[in-house]
Amino acid sequence: MARDGQTTRERILDVANDLVLRQGFTATSLDQILERAGVTKGAFFYHFKSKEDLAYALFERYLAGEAQVLEATLRRAEKLTSDPLQQVLVGLGFFEEMFGALDSPHPGCLVASYLYEKNLMTPEITARSREAFLVWRREIAQKLRAAAKLHRPRAPLDYDALGDLPNVIIEGALVMSRLFDDPQIMVRQMRQLRTYLELLFGVERSALAAA
Repeated sequence: MARDGQTTRERILDVANDLVLRQGFTATSLDQILERAGVTKGAFFYHFKSKEDLAYALFERYLAGEAQVLEATLRRAEKLTSDPLQQVLVGLGFFEEMFGALDSPHPGCLVASYLYEKNLMTPEITARSREAFLVWRREIAQKLRAAAKLHRPRAPLDYDALGDLPNVIIEGALVMSRLFDDPQIMVRQMRQLRTYLELLFGVERSALAAA
């Protein structure tokens, strides 16, 4: 067992995250986690009061990681262009690159995994999940509202629905990717979303590249 307590805690979380995404939280036993992580029960209970406590810690770490990815992606896109539409398209391109680097299907979304097990969706976890997804909605919808002032949309828009679209597509692509054992489904769906937004706002990709 590693002497560094934080390293041990993170290893437990890493192992639990992998097992839960692959087989669900209820089907993942504490003994499986301990064996895979190479730690004792004493070490586990030093860091977590119970398996339920682990569930909360795992969930909070997952949401924090997803928030960091979104923040870093959007801020990186903002450094490359001042056009809010292109910021969204460039950000989606970064996700496309990230998914393209996978050599096997993405293991899935922890929030979705928890949703399938109703006993895990406490009022607190449900509220935190909703807020995490609403951050995506607000960030993307805000940029597309600003984009509409520069690029006249070809149809009336529901900006909140558009703000949800990346997550809707990603969650669906996660299922399809695992079903067909094809990680590139994630890439193709991101590309389709980018094309859809370009068509919706009537902007050629070549024109955006030159902006």
